[in-house]
Amino acid sequence: MKRRPGTVARYTPGARANHWLNAIILILLALSGMALFHPALYFLTGLFGGGVWARILHPFLGLALIVTFAGLFIRFWRYNIWERSDTQWLNRIRDVLAARDENLPEVGRYNAGQKIVFWLMTIAIVTLFLSGIVMWEDPVIGTDFSIQQKRIALVVHASAAVIIICVWIIHLYAAIWVKGTVSAMTRGTVSGGWAWKHHRKWLREEAAKGPK
Repeated sequence: MKRRPGTVARYTPGARANHWLNAIILILLALSGMALFHPALYFLTGLFGGGVWARILHPFLGLALIVTFAGLFIRFWRYNIWERSDTQWLNRIRDVLAARDENLPEVGRYNAGQKIVFWLMTIAIVTLFLSGIVMWEDPVIGTDFSIQQKRIALVVHASAAVIIICVWIIHLYAAIWVKGTVSAMTRGTVSGGWAWKHHRKWLREEAAKGPK
């Protein structure tokens, strides 16, 4: 990957494409899901060509979501393992919000907040997928689940959807709040100063690998 002097490679082109494809699918799923969730939101089906197409496309978008998120999970799960320093970082959340970085432990590739978002997204997406399979009524695949099981799955599915939408909003807000984070996922690089300020441990690890 070619990069400007003074920058650090953070995301490969493949990782960035995977992330944005997953994000687009998640947004389409949220819109179609909300359209089917309540009559007041039914107007959103117009984005998909009407109610019938929204109902048809929603489960297939769900399959696409689990596939694209699997790509992200395989790429990043090892960087999201919880460490003792993450607990220390979380205990100093007031310093995080006040940008008192001198009081925080050195952070690796991801901080505790990012790791929590990662695992919440993982749990919610798996829950959506499994509950969605129970709810899916299709003449091709068919299902053997009872009405009671489908009702329970519907409640679980809706609850997981609310959680994932809230987590996604927090993820988006944090990315905008920490200047330079969004460009990392568009350009693939961050400045050395950004890495030193926000992910110093990770920067040391990258420096130890030598020039690429």
